[in-house]
Amino acid sequence: MRGAPLVGSVLVLASVAIVAQQPPAPAPRDPQRELTMSVVDGFTVAAVGDCIIARPVSQTPGFAPVGKIIHDADSAFGNFEGTAIDLSRTPAVPQAEFGGVWIIGAPSVAKDLRAIGFDVMSRANNHATDWGLEGMRQTSHVLDEAGIVHAGVGEHRAAARAARYFDTGKGRVALISIASTFTPLSRSAPPLGQAPGRPGVNALRTTRSSLVTAEELRALRKIRDEQPAGSVRVPEQEAADELELFGVHYKAADHRGFTYTMDPVDEREILKSVRAAKQLSDFVIVTIHAHEPGNWSQEPADFLPKLAREAIDAGADEFVGHGPHQIRGIEVYQGKPIFYSLGDFIFQLDLIEPVASDLYEQYKMDAAAATDAEFNAMWNRLIFGGDVWYQSVVTTSRFEKGRLAEIRLQPIDLSYTSRGADRGVPRLATPEVARTILERLQRLSQPFGTRIAVEQGVGVIRPAAGPSSEVRK
Repeated sequence: MRGAPLVGSVLVLASVAIVAQQPPAPAPRDPQRELTMSVVDGFTVAAVGDCIIARPVSQTPGFAPVGKIIHDADSAFGNFEGTAIDLSRTPAVPQAEFGGVWIIGAPSVAKDLRAIGFDVMSRANNHATDWGLEGMRQTSHVLDEAGIVHAGVGEHRAAARAARYFDTGKGRVALISIASTFTPLSRSAPPLGQAPGRPGVNALRTTRSSLVTAEELRALRKIRDEQPAGSVRVPEQEAADELELFGVHYKAADHRGFTYTMDPVDEREILKSVRAAKQLSDFVIVTIHAHEPGNWSQEPADFLPKLAREAIDAGADEFVGHGPHQIRGIEVYQGKPIFYSLGDFIFQLDLIEPVASDLYEQYKMDAAAATDAEFNAMWNRLIFGGDVWYQSVVTTSRFEKGRLAEIRLQPIDLSYTSRGADRGVPRLATPEVARTILERLQRLSQPFGTRIAVEQGVGVIRPAAGPSSEVRK
């Protein structure tokens, strides 16, 4: 009987020991602390728009002052739009589905971009698979070899959605790259069961609705209802103020235009990627390739401000748009910059070669008589004829105490009037052209409450100092 109390004492002591060895309860999660920017004060990011580069540009006369802005930043971002491959060594072919033209550059452009100072570049865009998955993968290889961190494409959707990281002396930068403008076959997908995932881009699917009057909507519904039985599918449930007819979605409104709805799965997964990136880095750049509502528009589609603000709320420190090949407005939200489009930085469309037969056929140009340079010149005049596509800015954002302290907007001119071989490389804009660019940016940024001052030909935004003055005459 004496043994029973002893056993009980041993059990009690063991329990005490176990309790003593348990780790302390984790501190409560603080979402706001997780979203805090932790780069060293004075951290700078240079950001530009589309880089459509066929040949190295760093040694081009007049480029050096622009390159210095990129090189001097702590981190530099641009959108790599296209493919960098050697067709003699890569089994890539021009795809039947492509982004408008088959963009291709020499592999050497990757090292040239790194020499200029680019360390993070986006890949999710409508030209990522112009030359198929072989071209996409080989481009990833040459960018890796050059030391450029890139995001937005992958062997399945999770890889394409994931952030990629670059370490600087002032903090770790994460990049997430999205495309709302993409070719359908380039959209990545996740694996399911025995079905493997699909390689491609990090796509944000959207549904576009054309806005019509209520009377016009009734007329469209009448047309739909009178179609041959079985030729048009009528949904079981349909809102009274919208319908779909012949592949176009319509909504009743009191004005013309388009409205967009983001796919909820894509939206949710992308924002989760942003949150995860913030937990593993000090500074998060979220970037999107968005032509919507079209290259003709100087205003972003209505889903973009919502997405940009959601991304910042999820942890993004800078949101950069590109795609329409012209500049759009700038917003500062929660002390973080939103660039709705930075237009073009390098635009060497005249140097793209080879041009596949489909384009000659599409534009009814005699491939036996014309050179690729002559086709490119014709196509560029037709699609991008004018200075607006060749005028942009290099942005440099500086951060202090976890917030934006200043944005500098250096106007650049890609020389639309130059001969084709020299067109599309950025140089510092002349004072007259700089004024044109900055006045355009002032006008486009005003709806977002952003004031841009001009100091010695450079646009300046200082949100911490209050509203900036207009252009000084």
